Amino acid sequence: MTATEKEFVFEDWVSEGVKGIRSRLRRRRGLLPEEFHNHMRAARKETLLAVRSLLDAAIEAMEKPSPKKKATKIKVE
Repeated sequence: MTATEKEFVFEDWVSEGVKGIRSRLRRRRGLLPEEFHNHMRAARKETLLAVRSLLDAAIEAMEKPSPKKKATKIKVE
């Protein structure tokens, strides 16, 4: 591989494509109906609320005291 060649990384390629599409959509806001943008905003909000609920549950689980285990007495003959 020469100095000018880069290794192809699929995730980077997809990320670059998504960034390009998003920047085009921002520049051409009038192309898509306003309802589309409203749904996308609502979907982003729902995603954030879902993540918040996961974080809240994890915090609650960490704050609960762990149950103390009692030793069991076993009689050995």
